[in-house]
Amino acid sequence: MRLTTKGRFAVTAMIDLGLRHHAGPVTLAAISQRQNISLSYLEQLFGKLRRHELVESIRGPGGGYTLAKYARDITIADIIFAVDEPLDATGCGNKTPCSSGRDGRESGHCMTHDLWSNLNRRMVDYLDSVSLQELVDQQRMRQIQQTETSPVHIQRKNDALSSVLA
Repeated sequence: MRLTTKGRFAVTAMIDLGLRHHAGPVTLAAISQRQNISLSYLEQLFGKLRRHELVESIRGPGGGYTLAKYARDITIADIIFAVDEPLDATGCGNKTPCSSGRDGRESGHCMTHDLWSNLNRRMVDYLDSVSLQELVDQQRMRQIQQTETSPVHIQRKNDALSSVLA
């Protein structure tokens, strides 16, 4: 079981949008370039996100996409389900009968069906507990930490300290 590219790209693109939406509409071309995601793929994903009212599109010069809700009100589960991403760890797709591991029975669920169904519920519960805002905030903190440890930033700090001490 794994999350496919569709779900990962949708979450990544929404984080990118969340980081920049305060400055106005964000173009898919810009997200495509920053995140190295195909523009046509983003157009498909954002069409679904728009239909699920997670983003709004603004047409014309200076247009692009903005969040349709506050980032704190959008969960990662909302994003993944909006792009039709299946989150199912069962071998049967939660349908009966399971095709394997039935312990010799002709129909019904496999022996591990309840295990995988419980995992599905926990995954959805977890993804529903994480907001887009949390991931945006985490990314901002990473960017700040990277800036503070960059050689240019350290040199500027040293230059500033030298000028104060001189």
